[in-house]
Amino acid sequence: MLRTQLYLPEDLRQEINTVARQEKKPAAEIMRELMLEGIKNRHRPTVGAAMSRLASLKVKGGPPDLSVNLDKYLYE
Repeated sequence: MLRTQLYLPEDLRQEINTVARQEKKPAAEIMRELMLEGIKNRHRPTVGAAMSRLASLKVKGGPPDLSVNLDKYLYE
């Protein structure tokens, strides 16, 4: 692990300390958990982004009954 320093607003530091006491964990561990969670959430694709990527493929054609028989085409 690498040591890193950062400045926190006093109220944020107090909230971290409160959570650390409640969970009986060191404040540093709480901060690492929160930062990891934040990074994972930041990179999680949204449904809208996925739909935009699909639309950008501009796929044309396919069976005319695809929306009705989707399971047939996917699983048979």
